[in-house]
Amino acid sequence: MPSSPTLPPAPPGAPLAKAGDAAARAELRWSVAVIAIVIMLLGMMLYMSLHYATMPAARVETIDPSRLHLSGEFVESNLGTATEPDGSVTVRMVGSQYSFTPQCILVPADTPVRFRVTSADVVHGFSIAQTNVNVMLVPGYISVVKGRFRKPADLVMPCHEFCGIGHAAMWAHVRVIEKAAFFRQANDNARQTCVER
Repeated sequence: MPSSPTLPPAPPGAPLAKAGDAAARAELRWSVAVIAIVIMLLGMMLYMSLHYATMPAARVETIDPSRLHLSGEFVESNLGTATEPDGSVTVRMVGSQYSFTPQCILVPADTPVRFRVTSADVVHGFSIAQTNVNVMLVPGYISVVKGRFRKPADLVMPCHEFCGIGHAAMWAHVRVIEKAAFFRQANDNARQTCVER
């Protein structure tokens, strides 16, 4: 049986021409690409956190959720839409499993409205459809968000954070009315609401 021919050994430093070399080069290219992407993502995170100074809010108002209904800003008689002495409009609401109180709020069109909202029990979401009003309600903290409603409308306000088995039924209404009509009603009542009595 004839022996298979053997190749003489390659001189030191000569390139190897094996079939596995192409696979090794491809694997090296992919390894370099993955490492470059990871470094780029870490760099982006570092840049964003330093450039935008991402950190928790320093001026956060706290409140005792177990005493909401007893005294202070969020007692039931103080909830709803109010016209402040300076003419601004403030809405105070409480989210609790599985409803918002009050269930329907009345706000004026084309007027800045400040929402002061808190949660009595678990984390809830506060979002008014077709607007940029969107905030999380965390027990023990007062969430403040501002919004403006351009024209009269009836809007839906669902809870957008899963808060338990009845979450799907947790929503309220926002009724936007003409500015003049709102302020006429505000002269008659301290608190505005569209809840049917």
